[in-house]
Amino acid sequence: MSIQSTMENKLKAAFSPERLAVINESHLHAGHHHAEHGHEAHFDGTGETHFRVRVVSAAFAGMSRVDRHRAVNELLADELKAGVHALAIEPAAPGERTRW
Repeated sequence: MSIQSTMENKLKAAFSPERLAVINESHLHAGHHHAEHGHEAHFDGTGETHFRVRVVSAAFAGMSRVDRHRAVNELLADELKAGVHALAIEPAAPGERTRW
């Protein structure tokens, strides 16, 4: 199973979202440098290393922006440890304005 699918399944199970998009943005970061194993590595934009998570869930109602981000980061901690370098999070509660 792909990292993207794993993240989607975890987010669905934890937050029962009414809207969810997990977008692989790795290709947008080609040419960027990442520190890997103590040295700089050139990133070619392939794989599953950079994601944007857009999620609308009633679970976020009454939570601060920081708490929402913390909840998603904690849920996806294993993926972050396993090679996801960047995770852009756009959480919202139902009825809140989103940019998507």
